[in-house]
Amino acid sequence: MRIGRRRTRASERPKRLPRWRELDVEQKRHYRWWAVLFFVIGVLATAGALLALFSPFGQRAEHVFATARPPVGSPPFLAALSGATNAPVRRGGTAELLSNGDEFLPAILRDLRAARRSIDFMVYIWEPGEVSDSALRVLTERARAGVQVRVVLDGVGALNAPEEGFRELREAGGRVARFHPLRFGELTRFHRRNHRRAIVIDGEVGYTGGAAVGDKWLGDARGPDEWREDVVRVTGPLALSLQAAFAQTWAVTTGEILAGPAFYPPEPDPVVAPAAASITLHVGVTSSPSDEQLPLRKVFWLTFAAARERLYVTNAYFVPDHALLRALAERARAGVDVRVLVPGPITDARPVRWASQAHYLELLEAGVRIWEYQGTMLHTKSLVVDGVWSVVGSSNLDIRSTELNQENVLGIVDAGFGAQVERAFLRDLERAEEVRLEEWRRRPWWKKVREEGAELFDEQF
Repeated sequence: MRIGRRRTRASERPKRLPRWRELDVEQKRHYRWWAVLFFVIGVLATAGALLALFSPFGQRAEHVFATARPPVGSPPFLAALSGATNAPVRRGGTAELLSNGDEFLPAILRDLRAARRSIDFMVYIWEPGEVSDSALRVLTERARAGVQVRVVLDGVGALNAPEEGFRELREAGGRVARFHPLRFGELTRFHRRNHRRAIVIDGEVGYTGGAAVGDKWLGDARGPDEWREDVVRVTGPLALSLQAAFAQTWAVTTGEILAGPAFYPPEPDPVVAPAAASITLHVGVTSSPSDEQLPLRKVFWLTFAAARERLYVTNAYFVPDHALLRALAERARAGVDVRVLVPGPITDARPVRWASQAHYLELLEAGVRIWEYQGTMLHTKSLVVDGVWSVVGSSNLDIRSTELNQENVLGIVDAGFGAQVERAFLRDLERAEEVRLEEWRRRPWWKKVREEGAELFDEQF
C-alpha cells in the first residue's frame, strides 16, 4: 500500500481574493464609525442646501380659487386681474400678430431704422449669425446718429453673443448690460434668468413674443432649421407697458432709471383722440423671481377659470403647476372647448416635452384636446379665450417662467386681435397631430417611466 500526501483539489483550496479586493477590505478595517457619520452628515447637509436654494417649498398656494369668475374682457374681470397683479388697466394703442421670421424680422429692422430718440432692446437669446449681424448693424448706425441705444443681454442666453459686434456698438455710443452674469458670490442667483422680451422704439412702437436674436428665427417654418414663432407689434400705451418691462430690468442691472419723453412720450388724451383710434384695453404684467406674489400664475389661472366657450393655448414649454392643470381640466369638464398645442418630436428640450407628456392623461380624461406640432420646433407663446382676451409675451407655461425667470406679458382685450390669434392657432393645427386618449393609454411602459422621471425636475424646467 502506497502511502503519500493526498493532493488537494483545486476546489478545496482556500480562495484568495483579488488584489484590489484585498486592498478594499484592508481600507475598510481602517474606517472609523465617526468618519462614516461625518460623511453621511456632509451628504445630508449638501442635499439640504440644494433643496433650500432651488426648491420652492411653501412658495405657492396649492389651491387657487376666486370669489367670482366674471367673463374675460368684462370690467369685473379686468379689475380682478389688475388688483391681483398690481398692474393698471390701460386704454388705447394697436396690436398686430406677425407670424414667423419672414414677417416679423423685416418689420423690427424697419422700425429700428426709423428710431429718432431711443431704442431699448431686450431678448433672452443672442447668437452670432445673420440675424445678429443685421440687428447690430442697425443698432450701431442709430447710435452713431445720436439715438440712445440700450441693450440688455442675459448672462446665460447671450453667452455666445459676438463680442466684436457689441464692442463696435459701445464705441458708437450704445450701452450694453448683462443680467446675472456668472460671478463669484452670486451663484445662488445664476439660475434665475431674464427671459423678458421687449423691443421698444421711441417709447411708441414695441415688439414682444418668443423670438430673440438667432438664425433659427429666419424663414417661414418650412423645416427644422426655421422655427415656428409669433411676435406681436404694438403701439401707443401697449408699447409703454413694454417700456416699463425693459426699464425695470435696466434699473436693476445698471442702476440707471429711465425718465423723460425719449422713453415715455405723452399719451394722447382719450377724450380728444380721433374717432378711428383703437379702444384696445390691456394689462401689462411683469414678474421677477424675487416677487413671491407670482403675478403670472394669477394671470393664467384667472384666464383659464373665466373661459366660457373656448380656450386655445399654444406654448413651447407646457409644464403648468397642479393648480393651473386643475383649472384647465375643470373648464373642459364644464363644456368649454379647451385645446392645447405643444411641440412635437422636433424640440430643443426633450426632458421638458417628457414632463409635459406626464400630464396628458389627466387632461385628456377631462376632455382637453391636445395637439403636437410637426415639421419644426414650435416656439410660440400665446393663448386666446372666447375670441376677445389674449395673453402674449415672453412667458412659457411652466414653473420656471412663473416663479424663477423675469418675464413680461400683455393681456389684451380686443376682438380683432383675438381673431388674429385664433386664426394662427387653427392654422397651426393643420400641421399638428392630435393626441388621442385611447392611443395614449396604450403607449409603452418605458415612456411612462421616462415621463414620471422628467416630472421630478419640473420645478427647474
